[in-house]
Amino acid sequence: MPPRPPIVPISVPPPAPDSPRSAQSVPPTGIQGDLEQDLMGLANALYNLGTTVVNDSTKDPGTGKQVGQRANEVVRYLAGLDDMASHLTTHVPMQILTDIDNGRNPMHLTKDRLERAATENQFMNGKIQAIESYRKLLDEALVQTFPDLAEVLPGEKSLRSQPPISRSAETGLTNGEHRP
Repeated sequence: MPPRPPIVPISVPPPAPDSPRSAQSVPPTGIQGDLEQDLMGLANALYNLGTTVVNDSTKDPGTGKQVGQRANEVVRYLAGLDDMASHLTTHVPMQILTDIDNGRNPMHLTKDRLERAATENQFMNGKIQAIESYRKLLDEALVQTFPDLAEVLPGEKSLRSQPPISRSAETGLTNGEHRP
């Protein structure tokens, strides 16, 4: 068996500040990093509130309850997020928030919108090609019927370079045609 080549470490550039990344990576700097940390703190505070409510409901009625402290912690995080909102310029579509509330993955909405845009793009390209084809046929017919218009029609140069088709008034035949 041939010897293995040496392993060369590669350096991977850090992800963009707004890209999805693993939970172990460092949050981005600036307002977006602060927002991410506060959202993680809010998620943790909500989890703690939920577990405290469950734990307190199983305890004796005479023991001290910490639900109020946990609720205040959630309110503090929400107030901090509300203060941060005025400094953010990122807009989140309402449909994504509704999907999250309904338990649907927002990536499905993105996928659906991309597929719809691609379909509409193909449809419009078909319409454009049909109109261009019709315009070309119309220009050819106009040049054949009205040779004087060849100079002013915006069609292709091939239409202008064709010799005008003349019809004989007596026979009704165009030049180059003959009766059998």
